[in-house]
Amino acid sequence: MMPSMSIPLVVFMYAIWSSVFSLGKMTLQYCPPLFLTGGRMVLAGLLLLGFLAIFRRTELKLNRTQLFSIFLLAFFSIYLTNALEFWGLQYLSAAKTCFIYSLSPFFAALFSYLHFGEKMNARKWLGLLIGFVGFVPVLLTQTGSEELLNAFSFFSWPTLAIIGAALCAVYGWVILRLIVKDQHISPLMANGSSMLLGGLIAFGHSFFVENWNPTPIAPGNIGAFLQGALLLTLISNIICYNLYGMLLKRFTATFLSFMGLLSPIFASIHGLIFLGEPISGTILLSTGIVSLGLWIVYRAELKQGYIVKSEKPENQ
Repeated sequence: MMPSMSIPLVVFMYAIWSSVFSLGKMTLQYCPPLFLTGGRMVLAGLLLLGFLAIFRRTELKLNRTQLFSIFLLAFFSIYLTNALEFWGLQYLSAAKTCFIYSLSPFFAALFSYLHFGEKMNARKWLGLLIGFVGFVPVLLTQTGSEELLNAFSFFSWPTLAIIGAALCAVYGWVILRLIVKDQHISPLMANGSSMLLGGLIAFGHSFFVENWNPTPIAPGNIGAFLQGALLLTLISNIICYNLYGMLLKRFTATFLSFMGLLSPIFASIHGLIFLGEPISGTILLSTGIVSLGLWIVYRAELKQGYIVKSEKPENQ
């Protein structure tokens, strides 16, 4: 696959992936966050592993080292990321939640430096500084129930939860990259097994802290919950998770996180259509500033050779 063909795939991935914030906020009307995390992840894991069991049974084998890596991926990328995200999403707009996820490139640059030896030069630090400044206007803006959950300064607990989710998500992608490239586990196997395990962890947590009577789903809303969970599973777990894993073979985690700056724009559109949330000028302005900073980082990575710019097509 040529890079010119890969870039539109990245754009497509974020265009549909950003819709999960609006879909998630709608589904949270019918069930609490941990149960929603467990439900969609167990469903997605069973679907992916079922596919492998039928068509690629040899990929189901894992050794002890691989099992430990899958556990780390499940705990950080699946359980913690989604539990924190859905809890924070209850109190924030879909667009703001998605925008805070744009912190991912900062964490990606740090983890890439620690795990892959990708060097940080002056140009990268400048780009990250500009990007960080772009976050401040959005972090200063609090509305509705978020104001009742203020933690300290201009940080609310929901905001901190989403920041934590972004941190765990990027660390999960770093683990996934190591699993796919170094431990030779297919993206489908890594995602399917980690989703199933992470979903079971979320279910266990839900059982002890959420009201199971007999389930946490609001009475009379099982159909609406299933519809939302199925859509979230199809878009995020089945399509986007695996597409991201495939794209990690060509691009660095930092570059893919940079392209994720398209998400707040798409999320704002989805929020307007599905939730009636007005498009925030502050979010659009901040997205522009952060994009400038991350573009500097991207150009620096190109010069350092961390992003592959061209590749010969395979012989037909």
